Amino acid sequence: MANTHTQNTQQKADEVSAWSLIKPYWVSEEHSIAWGLLVAIIAINMTVVWINVRLNSWNADFYNALQNKNVKDFPYLLLIFTGLAFAYILLAVYGRYLRQMLAFRWRQWLTNKYLEQWFGDKAFYRIERDRLADNPDQRISDDLQSFATTTLSLSLDLFSTLVTLVTFITILWTIAGALKLTLGGTPIVIPGYMVWAAALYAIAGSLIIQRVGHPLVSINYQQQKVEADFRFDLIRVRENAEQIAFYDGISTETANAKTIFQRIRDNWWMIMKYTKRMTFVLSFYGQIAIIFPIMVAAPRYFAGAFSFGVLMQISSAFGTVSDSFSWFINSYATLIEWRATVNRLREFKRAMRSTHIREETSPATERGGINLHYTSTKSLTIKGLTLVLPNGTPLSRVSDVAIEPGSRWLVVGPSGSGKSTLMRALAGLWPFGDGTIDAPVDAKLMFIPQVSYLPIGTLRAALAYPSPSGTFSDEESREVLNAYNLAAYADRLDENAHWARSLSPGEQQRLAAARVLLHKPDFVFLDEVTSALDADNELHIYNAITERLPKAGILSVAHRESVAMFHDYKIEIERTMAEA
Repeated sequence: MANTHTQNTQQKADEVSAWSLIKPYWVSEEHSIAWGLLVAIIAINMTVVWINVRLNSWNADFYNALQNKNVKDFPYLLLIFTGLAFAYILLAVYGRYLRQMLAFRWRQWLTNKYLEQWFGDKAFYRIERDRLADNPDQRISDDLQSFATTTLSLSLDLFSTLVTLVTFITILWTIAGALKLTLGGTPIVIPGYMVWAAALYAIAGSLIIQRVGHPLVSINYQQQKVEADFRFDLIRVRENAEQIAFYDGISTETANAKTIFQRIRDNWWMIMKYTKRMTFVLSFYGQIAIIFPIMVAAPRYFAGAFSFGVLMQISSAFGTVSDSFSWFINSYATLIEWRATVNRLREFKRAMRSTHIREETSPATERGGINLHYTSTKSLTIKGLTLVLPNGTPLSRVSDVAIEPGSRWLVVGPSGSGKSTLMRALAGLWPFGDGTIDAPVDAKLMFIPQVSYLPIGTLRAALAYPSPSGTFSDEESREVLNAYNLAAYADRLDENAHWARSLSPGEQQRLAAARVLLHKPDFVFLDEVTSALDADNELHIYNAITERLPKAGILSVAHRESVAMFHDYKIEIERTMAEA
């Protein structure tokens, strides 16, 4: 029964359609504004279609006036054109303006929802840990923008095209009349033959374009990926510039960057190859479309069925009908990019949905996984805890303990036994294994890794993290900086900088320790937090934490024997993974 439920849940996570990406915004809390803007845009489009109809009729009158040298009607026709042109320009400007407004509001809503899902319940961590999707930053920033803008543009253009098609088919059917032929002595009448000619012309072109350009869907998808990979590699070099310079790894990094760029080059050549073929077809199609309607209408014109002005009106109407029938051809390049974007967002959506499902169905959690409970007890307890790798390979067993407030515990075990993995399990980041962890529901837990995250911004914000920058007063902030020999930074709280680059590794670890004093957690978990410090600073950090936070439970991972003196108890980590 449980397996059936899991399979159903997994299937639901995998079922992400294009419609499921489009629909939520239009039934969201913003639906009134969204639909209001959409109706306004549609009304503008309908008015533009009406103007085009009037211009088509004006064509006949204008060219007839020229043919007949009708000086009297000429100024009046120019005045009509001026009014129609001015109205068209005004509507085009505000139509585009409202489209951009609606597209950005849609993108903004999508971005907020995706950010909530990505950050929510640490999905961003699980996606990176399990490598479920590449370049989530690109999917949230670029793909969502492209999705909202392109979906709206394609939908509105298609609607406008359909309205235009219905309108101008009627006009073309009426003014072009029927074609009368005699085949084998049998008279044949083809009513609205210009409409059928336009339809057949567009259908033939669409089939050819689809056949020639279909491979571009997957090629464009791949292009977005390799471009993002190249950008990420360059960012990685920038973020690790000093380490690379110390190692003198310039030649290696240059070779890596060129190798990644080679993938862009190879994929781009594929794009060029198929785009060249498409351009041939599109250019041929477009050039033939200029003369094709006149060729088809010429027999009836030379037979005196209609005037030169009507011929121009037929040519204009045929072009409009043909363009409407050719919407697929004209939008094919955009449809290819849209399809690639949708595929990337569907993949990303599935990745965010499936993070928990993967943990539930992983071989590492088939026995139930690690259960993290929040209870009303005062202590943090570990019972029957075993740690395994995501593929189910056993890693280690952890002895049962109860960490009381004010107690000091040191995690001991051989290298690679899973001491840092234990920290992840206690933080709820590692479900792989078995056992139970009970944490006090009202307690404040704080985890300090060996390399702490320092956000770009003010020093005040970096010190207060993860709390908002204004949580602590200047006096409190300066006091903890002074307490950890960071007095030189006490007057730089409002300075903006990339502090992960500006501070040395030792200064970063002291800043992270200063955070502990500010936040005053009930339980603090320290993972090699003094590895970059000398013995005096290490002693100073542990003395300050134990003296200022006497009621806080402390759990430390450290390899230095000197750290053991600050702890009263030990947690044994017993390695169970078979040695290679």
